[in-house]
Amino acid sequence: MQLVIHAGAHITDEDRLMKCLLNNQDMLRERGTQVPHPTTYRRMLRDVLHAARQKGIAADTREVLLDELGFEDEPTRLILANPGFFGTPKMAASNGEFYSSAQPRIEIFRQIFHNDEVEMFFGIRNPATFLPSILAQTKYDSIDAYLNGTAPTEMRWSEMITRVRAAIPDIPITVWCNEDTPVIWGQILREMAGVEATQELAGEYALLREIMSREGMKRFKTYLAGNPGMTEIQKRRVITAFLDKFAQEDAIEEELDLSGWTEELVNELTDLYDEDVYAIGRIPGVTLIEP
Repeated sequence: MQLVIHAGAHITDEDRLMKCLLNNQDMLRERGTQVPHPTTYRRMLRDVLHAARQKGIAADTREVLLDELGFEDEPTRLILANPGFFGTPKMAASNGEFYSSAQPRIEIFRQIFHNDEVEMFFGIRNPATFLPSILAQTKYDSIDAYLNGTAPTEMRWSEMITRVRAAIPDIPITVWCNEDTPVIWGQILREMAGVEATQELAGEYALLREIMSREGMKRFKTYLAGNPGMTEIQKRRVITAFLDKFAQEDAIEEELDLSGWTEELVNELTDLYDEDVYAIGRIPGVTLIEP
């Protein structure tokens, strides 16, 4: 069995990936792929992870989990998603590193599904916007307290990815930037679903509707209908061109209201993020989806 783990990060796609895949469930099921609704397994997997840390992993854990999901036959590909797989918002950037529990938790998944092909999917986000947003979901009153004194400029997603790869080198990792998702949404969906690049999916342009004007979406759909068979690269060029002309600025701009979060710091963090993304793309075993 192929097991796909979509482990976050928090405050990226907000479960829209799973909703899109669920909307394509009939087609995916015909191909042996199951996308159970998150409510059927998130609490269960959380309990399994906690129990494994305290008592170890029972020999029948895999079979119990699949039975609880209620499959008549074992799927060829199983997709599970939870931004909390690697911890709560409190744990997302505490102690001066992103998701310090990522390594031990992915090791537990690897042990439970030791005879299966496990893949990890992970969306990252510019720390300039991620840190203030995730801080708001914790009880910390400052970035300094949240990061335990580590400077925001020292935070690197590549450190987390490298840590996971070093612990479990046989698990391929697919990474993308949340800021790019409107352009690469279709590819993310298809890569996660394990379908060919030409497979059309319901909802593959859903994110565009959130940031493009109604007139822009109407023209975009008309253009697609008149130009069937475009490659993924051609579609991205078209999407980029339409966004350049029809993007709603108020839908793509974020307001940052955090003490000490100056424009200079935001620009510095953004430059460091760009360098970090480049570093992630060079990590062996990591596929970086880019526009």
